[in-house]
Amino acid sequence: MTDKPPDPNPISVMPATSEHWDDIQDLFARTPCWCQYWRMTASEYGRPSRDQLSDNIMAHRVNALRRQLESLNPPGVIAYIDGYIVGWCGIGVRQEMGRLVRSRTIPSIDDRPVWSIVCFLVRLGYRRRGVARALLEGAIECARAGGAPAVEAYPVDPAGKRLDTASSYVGTIAMFERAGFQRVFETSARSAGLPRWLVRLEL
Repeated sequence: MTDKPPDPNPISVMPATSEHWDDIQDLFARTPCWCQYWRMTASEYGRPSRDQLSDNIMAHRVNALRRQLESLNPPGVIAYIDGYIVGWCGIGVRQEMGRLVRSRTIPSIDDRPVWSIVCFLVRLGYRRRGVARALLEGAIECARAGGAPAVEAYPVDPAGKRLDTASSYVGTIAMFERAGFQRVFETSARSAGLPRWLVRLEL
């Protein structure tokens, strides 16, 4: 029996911290949310001005992420291939995410200090290579290291349909179920008209 050859391009996942700021800026350069949509309230997040985001709104989001990278608990995990940043997964304590706390479509089911996985960002050219799966595994370990009793997520159920990137940024339910998450209930949130579920993994 021969050993399986090593992956020529292994994916390395680690907590997102301020020392990775230059790489994170490069990854988010064309992504206007800067992983703040769920962390801020609607008023804090701000509104687009016509077709473009105002410089003040963008700077507000960029600066917020930079501050979060210096927190005790990182706001996400990042993935590298050959020293090049290729992905991000946003995570954090649910009770500290302003829009999520106030969400009517994704209500809280209890008062436990669970962590929430809110988004995935995989660089163009590196999709369908296992990056999102590796990020999910890293996010689970990050939450466990931070003392989370459980991890929640709110993925979409595509029901066999193909989703575009904008609709699947929350992940698919199949990916989470393969990682051991259990369905709790179908929320009233939708992506591309398809249902999103609250799923949870006990740690």
